[in-house]
Amino acid sequence: MKMFVEPADIYLYMDIVDFRKSINGLIVVVEQDMKLNPFHDALFVFCNKKRDKVKILYWDKTGFALWYKRLGATRSRFVYC
Repeated sequence: MKMFVEPADIYLYMDIVDFRKSINGLIVVVEQDMKLNPFHDALFVFCNKKRDKVKILYWDKTGFALWYKRLGATRSRFVYC
């Protein structure tokens, strides 16, 4: 799959995130909890409490973009080690 950006890094936020947060709320999480620069050439990946939804935040040089994915109807979960 061809992406719009070629990120240098991908950061996975290991804690759960309230998915009512949008771009501004997730920027605060990146700055305060992750201690990272949200303008860095990176993707920031977040998941909800049930781990059935994923949000990806990134800076594309013109503004912030937010991808939202609801995982399959077969009750698939976002799992990481």
